[in-house]
Amino acid sequence: MAEINSSSSNTGLKKWLMQGHQKTEEGIYEQPGDHPTHTWWQVMCLTGVDYFSTLGYQPGIAALAAGALSPIATLILVLLTLVGALPIYRRVAEESPHGEGSISMLEKLLSWWTGKLMVLVLLGFVATDFIITITLSAADATAHVVENPLFPAMFEHHTVAITLFLVFTLGAVFLKGFKEAIGIAVVLVIIYLTLNMIVIGMGFYHVFKNPSVVTAWKDNLFHSHGNPLMMIGAALLLFPKLALGLSGFETGVAVMPMVKGKPGDSYEKPTGRIQNTRKLLLIAALIMSAFLITSSFITTVLIPSAEFLKGGKANGRALAYLAHEYLGNKFGTVYDISTILILWFAGASAMAGLINIVPRYLPRYGMAPDWTRATRPLVLVYMAIAFLVTALFKADVDAQGGAYATGVLVLMSSGSLAVTISSFKRKQKAAGIGYALITFVFFYTTVVNVIERADGIKIAFFFILFILVTSIFSRISRTTELRADDISFDENAQRFLEEAKSGTIRIISNDPQQRDDAEYHEKEVEERENNLIPLHDPILFLEVNVRDASEFSGSLMVAGYEVGGYRVLRVEASAIPNAIAAVLLHIRDTTGIVPHIYMDWSENRPLVNAMRYLISGEGDIAPVTHEILRHVEKDVTRRPMVHVG
Repeated sequence: MAEINSSSSNTGLKKWLMQGHQKTEEGIYEQPGDHPTHTWWQVMCLTGVDYFSTLGYQPGIAALAAGALSPIATLILVLLTLVGALPIYRRVAEESPHGEGSISMLEKLLSWWTGKLMVLVLLGFVATDFIITITLSAADATAHVVENPLFPAMFEHHTVAITLFLVFTLGAVFLKGFKEAIGIAVVLVIIYLTLNMIVIGMGFYHVFKNPSVVTAWKDNLFHSHGNPLMMIGAALLLFPKLALGLSGFETGVAVMPMVKGKPGDSYEKPTGRIQNTRKLLLIAALIMSAFLITSSFITTVLIPSAEFLKGGKANGRALAYLAHEYLGNKFGTVYDISTILILWFAGASAMAGLINIVPRYLPRYGMAPDWTRATRPLVLVYMAIAFLVTALFKADVDAQGGAYATGVLVLMSSGSLAVTISSFKRKQKAAGIGYALITFVFFYTTVVNVIERADGIKIAFFFILFILVTSIFSRISRTTELRADDISFDENAQRFLEEAKSGTIRIISNDPQQRDDAEYHEKEVEERENNLIPLHDPILFLEVNVRDASEFSGSLMVAGYEVGGYRVLRVEASAIPNAIAAVLLHIRDTTGIVPHIYMDWSENRPLVNAMRYLISGEGDIAPVTHEILRHVEKDVTRRPMVHVG
């Protein structure tokens, strides 16, 4: 009885974990007509919980990094946003209107394993960006909690525990089932931006009443940096440290399937959706630019520089400091609550992005177990990683800034590179040169950021290594899968099978060379002698051509050809043994006859064959084919027979 109850419990747990398991690689990305769409401004709010929430910590980080130069450095950040990042992602929206993003653009530009490895590396940076978004946002939310004067002082030394609790509650929401995200995002963004407008407006009111703070700031600025040209030069050098303010663009194109288009839109040409997404990106960039410039100015001139340092009341929460200072603790507490909620929800946006990325890429490459198509197991994995990162960084906002900036900048660099290559391929030379200049700026910024804050690349390297290692083991563990989404036979191939149904279906596996009468005659004589095939039994030849071994699965189309007096079945696939097994099982199922296939041993060493199979889809075909059939079909009487001569 105990064993039965335990089994039932395990079954129930597995059923709960696998609920929502996706059968296709798109995950919750677009399938025509399978999800509701929303107006562009509503979707902007969903991306805005990531983009706009950086106001919670960006002014403080900018002041800490640039000091009195913060407003000028922020202005340069805004200019790069409007003339660099915005044009890049407007182009990405045009070329990947179904939520694929810039990574997919590069994947299409690079073929075979080169493209796959590049995607895996970029996924490492995506993981860095999104995981650090979760942990950094939760850490900054914690800072707003413990710095609130109404919060018990005894919790000030338990920031890691509070941050872990916030990450846990975020994961719990996704484990339960994340719904109505856009509705929640709209409310949070409207409230948060409204409160920020009040705080910034009050800040300018105090600047107007006390212009001496501006004079003091200008004196400090000119004393430290001399003339305006020196200021601009220094601000340019400081720009990489402010790159956090560029987050949100990749999310903006990832959620494109949720943007409502026009009545005339089609899946192939969603013109209205592209236009509305471009509008979304533009308005979001303009709103954020205005808030970045104004918040940077008032926090720099109104807050003592010592308060930005670690342990200071404005560290990681500059606008919250002003809210409490000039509008009182009650309003400041309301502001803190709104900031905590939007920072927490920014983690939700990142979690949603992570949940979508794995089903889109890794299972299609065979580089993730099938259970990764389900949401809940992924959430548990991401929560565990977020817990580890939080503990390693001790919930420190400043310490995680480098890793966050690295992820953001690498994604923007890859996006700008993809757009540049695409422009030159389209023979749009002028546009290509412009995008190339933007690409140079992003790559320069990325390199500088990596040199100055190496922790970011270290975290990214960990994620890349983790993805590569797990991908290799996953690909090996999935060797015995058929790797065929569906199989179809053309008219000739179907006729060959119909005419072969009268007796035993005997198939010779052939590695094609000349594909002429002499080749097939020689192969037939050899196999009949080696395997004692009766002379009166007709035979078919089966040839598999590897089209792209880096792909894991796909549709198989079997074509029939007559070469002299020989009948040949030809198919293209990503791996020979898996395709042969899939074709044999299909023949059995459609004809009702268990086929026999005749193959040869390989002369290479086992390790060489294993590497050939993983890399090129070939190797020692006979034993791998037999193992796949043994794994898929447990009933020996119904399993296609493999003969090796």
